[in-house]
Amino acid sequence: MLSRVRSRGALVLLALLLPGASAAEDAVAHSEGGGVLGFRMKRIDGREQELAAYRGQVLLLVNVASRCGLTPQYEGLEKLYESRKARGFSVLGFPANEFAAQEPGSDAEIADFCRTRYGVSFPMFSKIAVQGPGIHPLYTHLTSLPAPLGGQIQWNFEKFLVDRKGDVVARFDPKTPPEDPTLVAKIDSLLAEPQQP
Repeated sequence: MLSRVRSRGALVLLALLLPGASAAEDAVAHSEGGGVLGFRMKRIDGREQELAAYRGQVLLLVNVASRCGLTPQYEGLEKLYESRKARGFSVLGFPANEFAAQEPGSDAEIADFCRTRYGVSFPMFSKIAVQGPGIHPLYTHLTSLPAPLGGQIQWNFEKFLVDRKGDVVARFDPKTPPEDPTLVAKIDSLLAEPQQP
């Protein structure tokens, strides 16, 4: 329901009432009228990018880390991306270092690791905080969504599925592999829906 609220006043009011909305004003300023797609993010190469560029696509937002037991999920995420990108699907990777300091590298080091070790070609973004002090407004927005979508990030490789309109429609825990039948079926069902003009 929160992702469908469009007026700034209503978003500010809801953000103030929701737990975990410590960066509420910043999040509202960045996401006004656009939900997830209303944010401007820094790509891993330093370029700024509006997430609105992904409007009309099905997205899987994932907080990632290079030194985690779940890091091999990069391989499955890349396969998922490669097999569905022509149909309007993208994985968006957000490196984060909040969990056991498992993403200590610079953006350049992370990009090199992902490219050389796993052949990652899906969009990767600059390292951000996904919980605690300094949480990025995008993750303030995601964690402030009503249950079962919202709530604190549990670990690396938590996954948020976003439909073509930019609404978060499902959340998958970190141990859910990219090839999980339920996750894949949900992505495919969203890709089968007609694009809105």
